[in-house]
Amino acid sequence: MVFTPELIAEFELLALFNLDNTQEGLKVHNNANPKVQAAVMRLHQKGLITQPDGGYLTSLGLDAAEHVQALRTILVPQPA
Repeated sequence: MVFTPELIAEFELLALFNLDNTQEGLKVHNNANPKVQAAVMRLHQKGLITQPDGGYLTSLGLDAAEHVQALRTILVPQPA
């Protein structure tokens, strides 16, 4: 499987969610980078977030964000 730029943009957005507070969402403004706007729309269409411009994680979105953030923790070297 290839990680497309579109998929990576979705991963990056999921990595921004605060997993310690599920009542904290994201808002992507209409003057944001078009690639970010498209990624947030795709996440909404996939049922991972509540609004087409951000909002909160759905139950499925929370699972996805947890996995993305865990993978980042595993793969990104931690300072010694």
